[in-house]
Amino acid sequence: MRTSECPECGGRNLYEAKVSAGGGYSPNYLPGLGTVWGSAKFRVVLCRDCGLTRWFAPDEALQKVKDSNKWTRVP
Repeated sequence: MRTSECPECGGRNLYEAKVSAGGGYSPNYLPGLGTVWGSAKFRVVLCRDCGLTRWFAPDEALQKVKDSNKWTRVP
């Protein structure tokens, strides 16, 4: 998902970074959605105007959710 405007304040000063979803000695926030060699990475979008921070799972991880035994669909 690409964003060009903050949904909170309407600001356009958005910045993004890719960060690890964890694993190893830290919690894995996207369990079962990474690779054998590493955890999935979040795309984090930060609004410099109001500070709203949103976390997005990558498309590769989203494609694995349906077949993962670590995730269950919310009714």
